[in-house]
Amino acid sequence: MSDSEFFHSGEAKKTQVQTMFDGIARRYDFLNHFLSLGTDLYWRRKSVHALQLKDGQVLLDVATGTGDQGFSALKAADVRVVGLDFSFNMLELAKKKIDARQLSRKFEVVQGDAENLPFQDNTFDALSISYGIRNVGTISAALGEFYRVLKPGGRMSILEFSEPQGWFFGRLYRFYFDHILPKLAGVMSSKSAYTYLPESVRHFPDRHDFKALLTSEGFHHVKHQDLTFGITAIYNGVK
Repeated sequence: MSDSEFFHSGEAKKTQVQTMFDGIARRYDFLNHFLSLGTDLYWRRKSVHALQLKDGQVLLDVATGTGDQGFSALKAADVRVVGLDFSFNMLELAKKKIDARQLSRKFEVVQGDAENLPFQDNTFDALSISYGIRNVGTISAALGEFYRVLKPGGRMSILEFSEPQGWFFGRLYRFYFDHILPKLAGVMSSKSAYTYLPESVRHFPDRHDFKALLTSEGFHHVKHQDLTFGITAIYNGVK
């Protein structure tokens, strides 16, 4: 899957990403946990912790997928979660998990676009997005929407893959992402989807540039925290 297929147009990228995630939805949870050796659940807990959620608050979880981030938030505090995703198939799986946990009064899901959120201004106390910001058509447009729907003082937590900064681990990481991960995923699900993953990480802004982008969209107290040798990072900001 070439760079031109995914990065030449914001709208084209969104359509292709939506199709890709609809296609891998059935195996998505298994692959996430298997390919990360279960570390993805730890990363999500750290991202939720950074939001400093309080009982009674309402969290918008963008790119909610099958709902793992929302479930982590519900364990952290007595909150209400609205999960939004572009992929219909992902949300169908999230609904099944919500119903199985009897959490339908605490966790609702909505199909929608991160760049055109179907919510009024100043609606949410907190907002999270995990491994979804690099998949939007235009990052600045999505960040502008996140700022709009957060209440003043609302916290945002963005969890995203990043390039490890150490020479040795960086080389090991790139070898795994470029050669091992797509082959493993190809056996069990979709090679193309997990070929896209390292390409999308390489095209994502580096830590400094992404924090500057958050600041330019109005967020303050912007900071980041590297996790697991810098494989992934949490970016935080406050409206």
